[in-house]
Order: sequence, then structure tokens, then C-alpha cells
Amino acid sequence: MPLAASDPGVDATHVLMLNKRLVSYWSGATPLAATNAKRQSNRWPALLDTAAFQFAEQGYRATTIRELAAATAMTPGAIYFHVASKQALLLAVYEEGVQRILERLDAAVAAEMEPWARLEEAVLAHLESILDASAYARVVIRILPSDVPEIAKELKALRDRYESRFRMFISAIALPKERDATLVRLFLLGALNWTPVWYRKGAKTPRAIARELMAPLRALAGIDAERARQ
Repeated sequence: MPLAASDPGVDATHVLMLNKRLVSYWSGATPLAATNAKRQSNRWPALLDTAAFQFAEQGYRATTIRELAAATAMTPGAIYFHVASKQALLLAVYEEGVQRILERLDAAVAAEMEPWARLEEAVLAHLESILDASAYARVVIRILPSDVPEIAKELKALRDRYESRFRMFISAIALPKERDATLVRLFLLGALNWTPVWYRKGAKTPRAIARELMAPLRALAGIDAERARQ
């Protein structure tokens, strides 16, 4: 709070100097504080959920702020109170999606020390994340960094956070030396991320699909299916 010249024991000459410093300090702190306050609003979770659903169903370009405002019973101006732009809203949804995938994946592999079993659990966790009812993971899968050049760098950094887990898990398995681990990772993630296109609930369980996806890798390493199940 700014000081007043009438405050006991305060020299008037120092009041102006101190107040200038306080104004300067709080002016610099306001943007972050304001952002946090906005994000704590009880409308923020609903906005984030709605944006995730719309982005997952329609894509980024086809989704408009007006649609999001109507779906959340907000005005466009109220949305801009929470985020500066549609790109910033996508980034928030993307970050939430990546975090959810990571939490599920890390929990799934926490008890696994054997490299092949750990990779299979990671594959299963990823599958379950993108096949469940949540729209967040589907946004991460559907919208590529190249789709939104304005924030491509930030989106790629978020995707790299969870792709790095697979890089680590694949580097730990015993593949033949002539196999390219980078291509193995890209092929595996590509197959995983395409699953929602053809998946039909009840036909195959995520566990069964995960084992089928792992089968070619195990075959390359000379591990038979029966041994893998033990």
C-alpha cells in the first residue's frame, strides 16, 4: 500500500520515492498475479473442458471463440479475460492433455523394472489415454504443431515431454544393432496415435492391442510370444 505524507514518522521527501518504488514493483508483478487469479476462476475448468472437446471434434481452425462462448454461456470478452488469444487457449488445453498422459504413463510403469514389460505398460497407458472419453489427449494427437505455426515451437516442446519417455524406454530394450531406434519410436507412436480411427470398443481390449503392437518389436529381438507373457 502506498505511504502517505501524514503517516507518523515519515518524511515527506521519502514518501514520493518509496511510493514510486512500490508502484514500479506492483506494476511488474501484476500480469502474473492477474493471470493466476483469472485461472482460479470457477469458469476456467468449464472453458478448458469445452475448448478441449471442440478442438478434438472440429480441429483448431474450425473452432471459433464465439462457439466456445456460446457453449460455456460466456461472452467472447469473458473468454479473453482468461486467455489473450485462441492460440493461448489451445496451448493451455495441450499442456493439460500432455500432463494427463504423462501422469497415466508414469503411474503405469512405476512398478516395472524389466525393459520390455515397461515399454508394454507405457504403450498400454498411451492407448488408454487416447481411447478414453477425455478430449484432452485427442487434442494432442489430432492437432500437430505444424497446424498452428504461431505457437508451433511451444506445442512441439509439450509433445517432446511425453515422446521423450518412449525414447528412453525404447533405448532400454535389446534391439538388433542395425535397427534405428528413432524410426522404431516414430513407427510405434504413429501406430498408437492412429488407433482411435479404427478402434471399436469390445472388439479388442487395449491390452490385447498393446501386445500386438509389441509383437513385431519382440520378434526383432528374438523374444517369442509365450516368453513375453511370462
